Amino acid sequence: MTLSFFDQFMSPTYLGIPLIALALSLPWILYPKPTTRWLNNRLITLQGWFINRFTQQIFQPLSLGGHKWATLLASLMLFLITLNMLGLLPYTFTPTTQLSLNMAFAVPLWLATVIIGMRNQPTHALGHLLPEGTPTLLIPVLIIIETISLFIRPLALGVRLTANLTAGHLLIQLIATAAFVLLPLMPTVAILTAVLLFLLTLLEVAVAMIQAYVFVLLLSLYLQENV
Repeated sequence: MTLSFFDQFMSPTYLGIPLIALALSLPWILYPKPTTRWLNNRLITLQGWFINRFTQQIFQPLSLGGHKWATLLASLMLFLITLNMLGLLPYTFTPTTQLSLNMAFAVPLWLATVIIGMRNQPTHALGHLLPEGTPTLLIPVLIIIETISLFIRPLALGVRLTANLTAGHLLIQLIATAAFVLLPLMPTVAILTAVLLFLLTLLEVAVAMIQAYVFVLLLSLYLQENV
C-alpha cells in the first residue's frame, strides 16, 4: 500500500517510449496564439493582461540590463504554472515532481545569472562573498559560508518546487484513500474527510501557482544581484 502511493511520481511510458516529452509539450499547445486582428477575444486579452502584470511586477526593481530576461522568465512562469495545474487533474503525470527536471530548470538559469555578473561587473559580484566591515578573523569563514550559500541556491530552487508538489499530491492521495475506505464504515466521517479533501485541493491549486511564482521570483532576485 505504501509503495503504491509513490507510483504516481514514476515517469509513465507507452510501448517503451517515455511520455514525459508529451507532458512537457502539452502546455504550449493549450495556450491561444496571438491573432493579426485589431481586437482579440477575451481569452487572449486576459492572457496578455496577466503576462503584462507579471512582467511589471517582476522586473520593476531590476535595471534595464535585466529586462532582456522578460520573455524567458515570463514563459517559464506560464510553463511551470500550467505543468503544476495539469498535474492536479486525475490520471495525469506532473513532470515538476521530478527533481531532475526542476534542477535542469534551476541550474542553467542560476549559472547564467552568475556568469553575467562575473562578466559585466566582477568586483561587485565577488563583493557579495564578503560583506563590508567584516572583522579580519572572520573573513575566511564568511567567504566559505557565502560561497556555499551561492552554490546551494539552484539546489534550493529545485528541491523547494519538488518537495511542495510531492507533499501535496501525497496528502491528496492519502485523504482520498481514507475517504473511500471510510465511506461504507462511517459515512459521516467519510463526508467530513471529503470536505477536507476539497479544501486541500483548493490549497494545492494555490500552491501550484505560488510555487511557480516563487521559482521565477527567486531567479529574478539572483539576476538583480548581477546586473
